[in-house]
Order: sequence, then C-alpha cells, then structure tokens
Amino acid sequence: MRRLILPAYSARNVVNQCAKSIQDKDLSARLEHIGEQIEKAEITYRQHGTAETLFTIAQSTSVGAMTIEDMKRVYKGTFVKSKGTRYIYDAIKKLPPNDICPMCGQRTVGTLDHYLAQSHHAAFVITPANLVPACGDCNKAKLDAQPTGADQQTLHPYFDNVDDELWLCAIVEERSPAALLYTPDPPPHWPETMKKRLRLHFQKFGLGALYASHSAVELTNIRYGLQRIAERGTTDDIRAELIRRAESSWAANINSWQTAMYIALANSDWFCGGGY
Repeated sequence: MRRLILPAYSARNVVNQCAKSIQDKDLSARLEHIGEQIEKAEITYRQHGTAETLFTIAQSTSVGAMTIEDMKRVYKGTFVKSKGTRYIYDAIKKLPPNDICPMCGQRTVGTLDHYLAQSHHAAFVITPANLVPACGDCNKAKLDAQPTGADQQTLHPYFDNVDDELWLCAIVEERSPAALLYTPDPPPHWPETMKKRLRLHFQKFGLGALYASHSAVELTNIRYGLQRIAERGTTDDIRAELIRRAESSWAANINSWQTAMYIALANSDWFCGGGY
C-alpha cells in the first residue's frame, strides 16, 4: 500500500459544487440543505481515520432528507459527470504518482473507491477523504465490505503509513523455472492491530498472487543477462548484479515486489549458483 496526501477538496466544497450543477431543483435544494451535516460528518471521518477507528462509524441509510439512493444519484450523475465537479473527481484520481493504484502498488488507477462503502454510509458518498484512487481489480476485490473491528480494516492510503519500514518478504522457490513466493512480514515492534490489518490488506487484494505473476515475467526478462554474466564471471558477479538491482528498487520503493524479489534472489545461493 502506498501513502497518499489527503485530497485538497472538502466535502462541503463538493456539496456546493454539485448543488450548483444539478438540474433537478428539488434534489439540488435537499443536497444544499445537508451541507452542514456533511461537513460535520467529514470532521468525524478524519478524526476516526487518524485514530484507525473508521469501523466504529455507524452505518446510515440517509443524511437529512437525502437517502443513499439520492446520494448515489448525485455521485454518479453529477460529481462524476458534470463539468462543474468532474475536475475534483479527476484531481483525486491523479493523486497517486504515475497513476499507480495505491492499494496494490502495481496496476493503473481507473476509478475512485469508497473506503467506507457508499451502500452503507450515505454521509460519505461524495466526501473526498472517503474516495480513494484505485484500479478496477482492487475496487472489485473490496466491494462493499463493512469492517466490524479494528483488525478488519484494510489499509487507508490517506491515513495509514507503511512506506517507511520493510514489511514485504519474498522467498525463492527452488524449482524450474524459479519462482517467488510473497508474504507480508511486518516489523515486530508494530502494534498487533496494524500487523493484522496489513495481512488482511495483502490477502484481500490478492497481492501475493499478483506479485508472483509479475516476478515470473521479470525472471524471464533477466535470465539471458544473468547467463551472459555467468559465462564470463562467477557466482559473486551474479550476486553483485542482483544486489545492484535490489538497491535500485529499494531507492524507488522499499516495499515493491521488485525490491523483495531482488533481495531474495541475491540471498539465495541456489539461484546465484545457476537456479535462474
């Protein structure tokens, strides 16, 4: 998971812009009327996000005179499509560097995911802090699951930071062709709840299988180069090349599948001795 800065737009700003863009006068008036409630709900959301307690926010089928279906209508029919609000939607989508999904750290962002499902939380359907850039696969994997405990919350890119310490581990499978097995291995000093959340996130979004698939392609890509090094060098030369690649990947992202892959390969006597 990759950390993102919170969107620069407030929920009240989105409400006001949507209300101006809605042609249905009744819907527009009802939305404008709940602006203060949405604003207060956003404050609560941010407080719980910081405290890792978003799961404690009660589900709601309406906010003021607006039902969940009304809010979904505003989101899909106005926020996503209207010229007066689409720029906010696009700005949130563009938050991840290189358009890479922060949930998996691999695929391209294609949509916004409601961290707290819009089908359960009417007050947060158009709240920017609840809208996370995501690829289509991660968005589908999460669906509308509602966490009921602290350790049932997947990681939240706006509030959780797991970028600064190494937690992604790869193990070399000694077979032909060689393969990598990925697992989350959080530092021992992390709180137990965060360890469980990381493992849940890893499992929920299928990161082990995703990273193994991409590393299989990378292994194929580097095989010829390693063979050439072996023809004119030694096992130590192979290891030095893998360490160089690990260091380069580490500098870019300490918890990328590439970093974990090259560390594991460099540490494997079997692989460096010809397992490639």
